[in-house]
Amino acid sequence: MTKDRDEDRPDRRAIRAQIDENLKRVYTAALNEELPDRFRDLLAQLKAGGGSGKGGAA
Repeated sequence: MTKDRDEDRPDRRAIRAQIDENLKRVYTAALNEELPDRFRDLLAQLKAGGGSGKGGAA
């Protein structure tokens, strides 16, 4: 039975490597996405001090 497990290891390593690579691609794609206009507007308001002052601790 241990021989079967040893034979599976390269496959598992290959699968894990593929998963790692795919996760890196998704993360990189998310980083390169453009920020939505609504978020930009909110960030601009925060930078300008135009927050409503409700419910948030600084």
